[in-house]
Amino acid sequence: QVQLVESGGGLVQAGGSLRLSCAASGGTFNNRGAGWFRQAPGKEREFVAAISWSGTSTYFADSVKGRFTFSRDNAKNTVYLQMNSLKPEDTAVYYCARRKYARASYYTSSDYDYWGQGTQVTVSS
Repeated sequence: QVQLVESGGGLVQAGGSLRLSCAASGGTFNNRGAGWFRQAPGKEREFVAAISWSGTSTYFADSVKGRFTFSRDNAKNTVYLQMNSLKPEDTAVYYCARRKYARASYYTSSDYDYWGQGTQVTVSS
């Protein structure tokens, strides 16, 4: 059973930065891709970013491309989402997740099997 714990959320002004962390324990994480999704009030959960198991490939939603970066430290079983130039529309609960298997999609939430509890990110204008 994999446990994922996110941290690093908070309140920031527009144009500011935050770094989210997601630490894994209790199971296999280093050999799986990982992803970040977010859900704003009244909206469906949406894909934000994903990373391959090795960290060599990353994928981003168009809305965050160029502003967010995704990295991982497999020695620490941790992934990081660096969020720069934050906008009020980035306000949401952010969730990290483990990709189910190698051929799963990076972009679809149903292709992830373990999820963290989420961390709130609020960007004020």
